[in-house]
Amino acid sequence: MTDGIILQTRGLTKEFRGFVAVDGVDLAVRRHSIHALIGPNGAGKTTCFNLLTKFLKPTAGRITYNGRDITGASPASISRRGLVRSFQISAVFPHMTVLENVLVALQRRSGVSFQFWRSLACLDDLHGRARDLVEAVGLSEYVGAMAGDLPYGRRRALEIATTLALDPEMMLLDEPMAGLGQEDIGRISALIRRVAANRTVLMVEHNMKVVADLSDRITVLQRGAVLTEGTYEEVSADPQVIQAYMGSGHA
Repeated sequence: MTDGIILQTRGLTKEFRGFVAVDGVDLAVRRHSIHALIGPNGAGKTTCFNLLTKFLKPTAGRITYNGRDITGASPASISRRGLVRSFQISAVFPHMTVLENVLVALQRRSGVSFQFWRSLACLDDLHGRARDLVEAVGLSEYVGAMAGDLPYGRRRALEIATTLALDPEMMLLDEPMAGLGQEDIGRISALIRRVAANRTVLMVEHNMKVVADLSDRITVLQRGAVLTEGTYEEVSADPQVIQAYMGSGHA
């Protein structure tokens, strides 16, 4: 499972007008693992994600992916290298079908911009792959349904399908369980476990049962800095972590 480090940061820092949101974070994510980034509200998790996916520029520090420095890279360039983020808020086209959403993502992967004035018949060569992805995330019965009509949990599954269509080597999942009911949490957890079988996953997640169930390694942030790191058993028994989460309702 651990074939070395795929994503690494050294001294990653982000300041906003004197406020240090991310403070010297050293992170090492092992290839083919599921790594969770957790912490109380305001710990800097989302800012850290935004730095890793290049939506923010770091004030200081270095980010390497597959041994290459991507600190100054653009979001599009790291996506092409196989580092793809799935957003906390479902990012699908609500007035297109499930199949059409996946087809759009597949065409994006092929490097061709989607042309809305063209017939979907032009994409016939991608239909087989699209249907395979729809089936892989358990949406076969919804293949012709409008994405906007899907139950919330099914929309999250569709979002994962569109992320998989980009053929990522590493997926960054931003609160994949946010807003889900218990049944959907179980379904999406199982889906993440399946898609992580031959990929690397880094996720921000508040649901500690999910973190315990899925994660190989956990990094805990507090006030923008790394508080501790380890397995769930190690982290959950750490007095500093217990203190950080006291009264937060997450531990």
